[in-house]
Parts: sequence; structure tokens; C-alpha cells
Amino acid sequence: MSFTLAIIGRPNVGKSTLFNRLVGKRLALVDDQPGVTRDLREGAARLGSMRFTVVDTAGLEEATDDSLQGRMRRLTERAVDMADACLFLIDARTGLTPTDHAFADLLRKRGVTVLLGANKSEGRAGQAGWLEAYELGLGEPLALSAEHGEGMGELAVALAPLIEAKEAEDYSPETDIELDEDETEEGGLRELTLERPLQIAVIGRPNAGKSTLINQILGEERLLTGPEAGITRDAISLPVTWDGVPMRIFDTAGMRKRARVQEKLEKLSVADGLRAVKFAEVVVVLLDAAIPFEAQDLRIADLAEREGRAVVIAVNKWDVEDEKQEKLKFLRDRLEKLLPQIKGVSMVTVSAKTGKGLDRLHAAIINAATIWNRRVPTATLNRWLGEMIEAHPPPAPSGRRIRLRYMTQAKARPPSFVVMCSMPEKLPESYSRYLVNGLRDSFDMPGVPIRLFMRSQADKNPYKDRKKSIPSRLSKHVRKGDTKKK
Repeated sequence: MSFTLAIIGRPNVGKSTLFNRLVGKRLALVDDQPGVTRDLREGAARLGSMRFTVVDTAGLEEATDDSLQGRMRRLTERAVDMADACLFLIDARTGLTPTDHAFADLLRKRGVTVLLGANKSEGRAGQAGWLEAYELGLGEPLALSAEHGEGMGELAVALAPLIEAKEAEDYSPETDIELDEDETEEGGLRELTLERPLQIAVIGRPNAGKSTLINQILGEERLLTGPEAGITRDAISLPVTWDGVPMRIFDTAGMRKRARVQEKLEKLSVADGLRAVKFAEVVVVLLDAAIPFEAQDLRIADLAEREGRAVVIAVNKWDVEDEKQEKLKFLRDRLEKLLPQIKGVSMVTVSAKTGKGLDRLHAAIINAATIWNRRVPTATLNRWLGEMIEAHPPPAPSGRRIRLRYMTQAKARPPSFVVMCSMPEKLPESYSRYLVNGLRDSFDMPGVPIRLFMRSQADKNPYKDRKKSIPSRLSKHVRKGDTKKK
């Protein structure tokens, strides 16, 4: 669902002219006579690199009855409620009117995001009206000229964070889902639809073949490719149904070592790629078979793990590799040594150029997403915990055994577990790793981040802060003497 901007204001302030400017076509009728626009008109707007929906509305009137003006007002109010933000236009040449003040109060009461634009600000004639617009209390007004295209850059700067926040809301997957402790069914991959597809980010170093791979999945040349490194600059989101599974794939800019990133544009591109990782459920780290597992590849994979996303390693350009079996054995050994934090991660060899290996990549992505959504019943977990403790008891610092009493899965996406125990601060990291590796092996959860938290039950002990009373040696004699006197 794209970002929607509603243009509102009094009749004849230039709403339709600005609408036509944003959509790049003369879709709305424009005339000096006020009240030309009566219905809502939507259009696909473009401002710089941003794409959004713009709505042209009828001029706001103070009528509230069932007259034509009243019905037009109600229609405009409906557009305000439906839009993500409103651009409130005033006429900078005419200046503020009582109607402008009334509608500014109305917008404040509705609690919508409002941008204030002073249209017709070209030349000196509109300067006084632009300064006067501060009285409305809707923030700094934008000096615009819909007729001449002035102020579009300032409008783009004001809209950018709003559109970015909307995209983040639309694309961000549901993560860290809290689970009911009494849940007994094992979870799996959620239902995938065109409205809620599986979201995948393809990341890697420059010239690894990310755009070529996505073009091969799409079956058409949608993304620009070539031998030059750094062609892709924006994180491009593309919807696709791959082997019957609805997906949204993010193509990202190649990520180089930070010290080598000098140009401002490349810095922005890399930041855009890192943001795409947060939008994804499964991150495909694409390696070049000729130079795999460089330091930057490992950092990229570690970033995906720290963000809590499922990871799939894809080795590209496998079609030009001569000694395939030897190279594959070498890659698996290196993977196990260099990425122990995502032990058991799937590694698939592909050729983005020829399309070979895409079926294995598809299966690995679906499997990783299924594991990422996995839920383990509490009863099963506690039986497993008992067996793990029996096989390898926890240490006993200062002669006091650490007791692991209870375990449950607190969250999914990624799987997160809580163990209630005594003295959690003294439990060594090696024992936590022992439990995490056991979870991977016993419940078939390779290649996804597993979060394990140790919590103390001391705060639930009713005698925790109660001081023990030690009677003195004379107390019993004093009590006896008191009894005899009585």
C-alpha cells in the first residue's frame, strides 16, 4: 500500500494545478473560477525518486448541511481521514482568511499529519502571505508555486521521512512474536499471500551478481546489470510469484568495506541496503565463487544474524568453476569455521547467468523461513532440558550447583527461549552455547539465530528480603523469669 497525500484547502488556491504538477499530466481541470473540482481524483505522483499516491480534493467550504458544498466538504473530510498525510494549501498572494484558520483548527482536531504549503509564492507578491502562514501553528510553511514548479525540492525533503516511515510500516515483517506459554502446537511457515508475501533481501559485495540473480528469478530484464561494479544504487523492491510462492525481493547495492566507501552517493546506497535487511524475513548472502568468504561477506552475514533474520548462503558463478567437488568441500569447511554463530546455515551453489541451481535456492529459502517461524511446545522443551542436564550438568561455582528449573519459548521469528534458573549471572557462556547447539540438533533449527535468555526466580521468593532472627543466649532465661513473676 503506497503512501497517500491529500491536497486540501480553500477553493482556487491551486490544488488541482499542484496535482497536475505532481502526476506530470493535466488530469484535473484547472480554471480561475472557484469550485471546479467536486469529486476526489487520485493519481500516481512522482517527486524525485519518490513514488506515492496524490489525491485532489474539492475546495473546503464552511457549509455543513446537505447542500452541494456540504456534500463536497464531507467528501474532502473522508479523504483527509484516509490519507497518510495532508498538504494544506493557502494562497500566499491573498493571505490568510478566517476560513483558513477554521480549517487549520479542524485538521488539528483530527490529529492528522499536516504539511503547510503557501502556493503562488513566486516573486515578492507572495512573500507577505508566506510569512503570515506561520500564524496557523502548523509548522514552517513551504513556499510553493504549482504553476512554475518552484519549491518542489523543499516539498520532497518534507515528504521523504513520511514516505520512508510508511514504507517501513508496510514492509517490515512481524518479528519477535510473543507466544502463549500454554501453546502446544508446533508452528510453521505462515500463510503467504499477495498482500503478505515472503520478504527476501539479496545482499553481497559489488559485482557478486545480485541483480542478475533477481532478473533470472523474475524471468525478465527488470534490473540494470553489467560488468561494472556499483550499478545498483537504490534498494529496489520487486513482487514476484516464484514457483507458486508469493515473494517480495529486495535488490540492494553492493557493500564494500567502510574505509573504501568515500562518495556520498555510495554511502547512501549502502545505508539503503542495510535498511532492506530489516524489511526481510530471509536474507540471501550472495558470494562470488572466485573470491568467497572475504571479510566483508562475513560482516554482511553477521549483520543479518544480529538483526535476527534467517540466512541462506548462495555461491554465484558456479558455472565457470572447474573443480566443483573440491571447491564445494572447501566452502563447507570454511563456512563452518567462519560462521559458527549461524551453525548449519544452508549453502547453495547457483549460476545467476544460466539459472542453474535456482530450484535449490528456492527450497533453501522456504526451509529457512519455516525454521524461523518454528515453535516448540513447553512440555517438549522441559523434557529435553532434563535430558540435557542429565547428560551434562551445569557447573557449581563456589560449591553451589546452578539449577535450571524451567524452560519455555517466549518468542518466534526468530526462536527465543527463556530458562528460569538460580544464579544466572554465574552460568558460563559455554553452557549457554551447549544448550543452543542442542536446540539446533534436537529440534532441527539449523541456520537461524536462536536467542537464549537466563532469568532468575529470586524475585518470586517471598522470603528473599526477610532477615533471619537469631535469638540471644539469654533470651530463653529472660522469658522464663518473666513467666515466674506472672
